[in-house]
Amino acid sequence: MRTLFILLSVICMMSLSSCASRVVTKPASVTVVKTAPKHHKTVIVKGKRYYFWNGKHYRKTRRGYVFVRV
Repeated sequence: MRTLFILLSVICMMSLSSCASRVVTKPASVTVVKTAPKHHKTVIVKGKRYYFWNGKHYRKTRRGYVFVRV
């Protein structure tokens, strides 16, 4: 009888405390620049190529240039 009570209480505790949780995040708003201006500079930082203009660094992607923090 005692083991039955312990077994039932363990099952009840396991069903009440779920480890799964749902996290919903919003996608980051990314501005894509289609073409770099003529006065941009190419900068290599840690072996990766970045493009610099207007005081910001950009990374080239398939869709264009994306602002990054270096």
